[in-house]
Amino acid sequence: MKKTNYRVSRRTFLSQSSKATLALGIGSSLVGSAFLTACGGGSEGGDSTQILLSTGFEQMPLGYDYTALEPHIDAMTMEIHYTKHAAAYAKNLAEAAAEEGVDTSKPLEEVMMNISNYSTKMRNNGGGHYNHELFWKVMSPNGGGQPGGDLAEAINGAFGSYEAFQTKFEDAAKGRFGSGWAWLVLDKNNLLQVGSTPNQDNPLMDVSDIQGIPLLGIDVWEHAYYLNYQNRRPDYVSAFWNIIDWSVVEKRYNALMKG
Repeated sequence: MKKTNYRVSRRTFLSQSSKATLALGIGSSLVGSAFLTACGGGSEGGDSTQILLSTGFEQMPLGYDYTALEPHIDAMTMEIHYTKHAAAYAKNLAEAAAEEGVDTSKPLEEVMMNISNYSTKMRNNGGGHYNHELFWKVMSPNGGGQPGGDLAEAINGAFGSYEAFQTKFEDAAKGRFGSGWAWLVLDKNNLLQVGSTPNQDNPLMDVSDIQGIPLLGIDVWEHAYYLNYQNRRPDYVSAFWNIIDWSVVEKRYNALMKG
């Protein structure tokens, strides 16, 4: 199956989502419909001011070797994580989509925003697939450092400093009981927020306590780090800063804000 790319401006996406939420409650099909309409219509500025917010239903190739993120994430963990755990989410998502009559030519985000209308199988595996597809993209063997430009200013404005943001993000990741994810998201008020979700939930879901478009996420399920870090989740979270591809996160933020 060919992955379909959908483009949507941040302004249209969040505006329509907010209106639908106010009128009919989060999870209304209007949210998904508005998203698809915006995808088809594009936005001012073309590709340079847009971001590919859509995620397909198939697992995309990993953009680097399994060894590329060492020593921060070891090769065996990466291989098992990608070929076993993430691949299983994609496989089970395809099954759920077939069972529930989901049009897989449309973006997975439409399902995520209306997840309360779907099965637990769809929630767990759709979330697992979406989350991992983003996770692979925001890491790089050439990562590390700090964000720059408008994103750096936004982080300073929202959290006081980059260091304060790091602390808040780490606290969210370390403090998530059991399995889950920690996130940096852009909310409907143009503000950056940090929070966490359990299991394979994410901030796009209408059942999530934290709402917004994910810019950055870290997987804190034990399968993401246990071979190297065992029970030392804080060490894994601290090491994550060395492999974040801030150029990807910045592009997501900048394109959304220009939309």
